Amino acid sequence: MKIYTLKSKQRLPIPLDKAWEFLSDPANLKVITPDYMSFDILSGADRPMFEGQIIQYIVTPIAGIKTKWVTEITHVRDKEYFVDEQRFGPYALWHHKHFLKEIEGGVEMEDIVDYKLPMGFLGSMAHPFLVQPKLKEIFDYRHKKLIELFGEFEDSTKPKTKISEKEQPSSK
Repeated sequence: MKIYTLKSKQRLPIPLDKAWEFLSDPANLKVITPDYMSFDILSGADRPMFEGQIIQYIVTPIAGIKTKWVTEITHVRDKEYFVDEQRFGPYALWHHKHFLKEIEGGVEMEDIVDYKLPMGFLGSMAHPFLVQPKLKEIFDYRHKKLIELFGEFEDSTKPKTKISEKEQPSSK
């Protein structure tokens, strides 16, 4: 089984408090998701983020196919990080860590997503030409949208998104 890791970093010229306020509001996920994905929050985004929060939404990632996705916020450390994990949705595993760090002139955000595709070998075959490019496209869109909303940090002209994979020992 393969576990893939997506890593993305971005710097923004805003204070840590402002970055945290925006990123820890589940309703803002719609703002930083491409419009063509028809992202629609069904429930769970009516209050500030907290551990144990369940967020349900519908997303249309590919070919007009609507997909229900349920995530749980499993860890929150104010103005430092939060973690969301898929409870129901398109992935066999989705574990997304969001880190924030105050830096000179602004804030650095880092996303680390560990994910596994369903359908074994078929899922692995679809990764390089379907899943990986789509995830990169989504994170590149977020990068551009955050610049549009908050301005550009001096060195943030290119998105820094990388996806890698690790072969995990099978558990037989």
